[in-house]
Amino acid sequence: MKTIEDYNFNGKKALIRVDFNVPLNDKQEITDETRIKAAIPTIKKVLDDGGSAILMSHLGRPKSGPEDKFSLKHLVKRLSEVFNTEVIFSSDCIGAEAEEKAAALKPGQILLLENLRFYPEETKGDEDFAKSLSKLGDIWVMDAFGTAHRAHASTAIIAKFFNEKASGYVMHAELENAEKVLSKADKPYTAIMGGAKISDKILIIEQLLDKVDNMIIGGGMSYTFFKAMGGTIGNSLVEEDKLELARELIKKAKDKGVNLELPFDSVCADEFSNDANTEIMQNGHIKQGWMGLDIGPQAREVFAKIIRNSKTILWNGPMGVFEMSNFSKGTFTIAEAVVEATKNGAFSLIGGGDSAAAVNSLGFGDDVSYVSTGGGALLEYMEGKELPGVTALKS
Repeated sequence: MKTIEDYNFNGKKALIRVDFNVPLNDKQEITDETRIKAAIPTIKKVLDDGGSAILMSHLGRPKSGPEDKFSLKHLVKRLSEVFNTEVIFSSDCIGAEAEEKAAALKPGQILLLENLRFYPEETKGDEDFAKSLSKLGDIWVMDAFGTAHRAHASTAIIAKFFNEKASGYVMHAELENAEKVLSKADKPYTAIMGGAKISDKILIIEQLLDKVDNMIIGGGMSYTFFKAMGGTIGNSLVEEDKLELARELIKKAKDKGVNLELPFDSVCADEFSNDANTEIMQNGHIKQGWMGLDIGPQAREVFAKIIRNSKTILWNGPMGVFEMSNFSKGTFTIAEAVVEATKNGAFSLIGGGDSAAAVNSLGFGDDVSYVSTGGGALLEYMEGKELPGVTALKS
């Protein structure tokens, strides 16, 4: 697979698939620039070589055609500030306007195309749509790791129409860092799995049981394990159809000599609200009418100690409802422990999605080894699945 380093973009037009699917507030202002910051080195490399950059991305999930709230025009002002140059905008991603603006692009200039998903052909992986996009540039650069697990027109199908293609710096870094926890992990190796559902993490947990020394389970998914073991969980989140699976995972961990660490206690609430009454309860003994919304103080202490003694750490999923301040302490404690371990020489990979949002919102983004920009894509890659956006670069 060729990387962006293998090319000199002097006089070339790079058609770059970036991931600018950033959160916007009701004033259409960007509230988290992580994905934009990640794309800067790739775009700068093209411009510094004397080339021009044509950026294509999706934003949100428009239902049927253009919607103003999902327009990439809302990013133009901020992108112009970031690159200290006027970012030209095309109100369509294919057709006459896009082709004329791409053709007129001079070295050092940036063109941003309108939301790819305003066309249903994008997500359907339509060849004609991909061909129309391909007319805009000389070299295709795939740098949107967060969408690499989708066989969309701009992330995979488009590769057929280019002789020259390369992975950008984000793609390269994501794959390189994923490999560190997949095949080059120093021991002790600890995986931290949180979030709401076991069903989202089954395959990754099974894969990791062959690699890790410690498997920490927190968040909503932990209550399915406690119910599977015969405990009472009150009104806590549970996947009734996954109880047998939870028992199987406990047995697999034991058979493989992996320390499967479940939280001893929880911060419980009598309703799903930051203003609810709270009480610390032992897991497996949660009273009826109460629900676990964060790991408790004993769990925080035990988990943090394991993490601080680790040399490789993979974290995917929060320990509780971290968006509510009264149930954020578990996630914050884990983040602190990961940062401390990293400072002491551990390699730490934060696996996208809510974990990345938590680490960044807590201000720890620069204190861990790597924060992935692609939650679903990283999980699928680590599960051993083929990512169409990666395969396309190899063809």
